[in-house]
Amino acid sequence: MQQALGPGRVHDPRCGDVNWSVRQYIDADCAGCMNVFFRAVQIGAAGAYDQAQRDAWCPEIPQASQENCDRLAGADSVVAELDGTVIGFMSLEKDGHLDMAFVAPEHMGQGVAGALYDQLFAKAQHRGLCRLNTEASHLARGFFARKGWQVVQPETVTRRGVSLERFRMQIEIGEKA
Repeated sequence: MQQALGPGRVHDPRCGDVNWSVRQYIDADCAGCMNVFFRAVQIGAAGAYDQAQRDAWCPEIPQASQENCDRLAGADSVVAELDGTVIGFMSLEKDGHLDMAFVAPEHMGQGVAGALYDQLFAKAQHRGLCRLNTEASHLARGFFARKGWQVVQPETVTRRGVSLERFRMQIEIGEKA
């Protein structure tokens, strides 16, 4: 059973305001999440990373493999959904590591990431976690900074022979979020 966690609104010029919702991840969401991941990297991150970097990060839509599905199912994962389509997702591992946070490019800046984040942050508080951490892209860095996260250190990782800059970030649960 899918449990809705929170609503949101998106303005569509053709249809006016439409509603989206946030709910718990289910296995059937895996392919939709992989599609959002690919599109968020290839289109959404185009202003922060060049094509070679985006191709190194995610050159094609990842398969909804058992490994990818288990990664999302094994964490506290939430999805934003609009008309049965995944438009964003985030996953928080049991140790407080925010592993994945992606929103479809056409829904960036519409509150989707904030709604997903708020659900996971509340879960972390409820579980009694003291700190959350992540490795944020240039785009995610700004989002997390607005939520009160601090950069611990920038780092460069190599994917498929290409260097990508990202940022280790963290937030103490007792701080502003």
